[in-house]
Amino acid sequence: MKALSEQLSELSIRSKKTEDVIAATTQHDRAKLETHRAALRSVITTGTVAAKDRASAATDVASAEWADARASVQRRFATIRTNADARRVETGIKQAEHHAQAAELDAVDAVEFALHVMNQAEYAVIDAAIARADADDLAANTVI
Repeated sequence: MKALSEQLSELSIRSKKTEDVIAATTQHDRAKLETHRAALRSVITTGTVAAKDRASAATDVASAEWADARASVQRRFATIRTNADARRVETGIKQAEHHAQAAELDAVDAVEFALHVMNQAEYAVIDAAIARADADDLAANTVI
């Protein structure tokens, strides 16, 4: 398991990459977007395998609950990708417009979800820091 500081650094890097992807969408750089999408599919597949490994290794209730939450989110995003792939084979202006609108709504929902999860993660980090400070204070004030 990575240290919390390492995970936060990785999150910062990923946030910057997401900003770059959003910039590419406004520049309509299709080749860059398709390359990045293919790379993300690989990362997502690797993450899914890792999450399944963690889930099977989960021994306590909290780990099992987080594994269930990850699996649920992965299923939802897999469904979104499957639906998008199915829409891509449709032809015609009306279908293309429908695909674009559905994909934009999925993106808005995914970003809102990510922001919500980031808020939850920030809360958990602060809660962990306070819990560590409480434990350190208790240990410092306990006479053995």
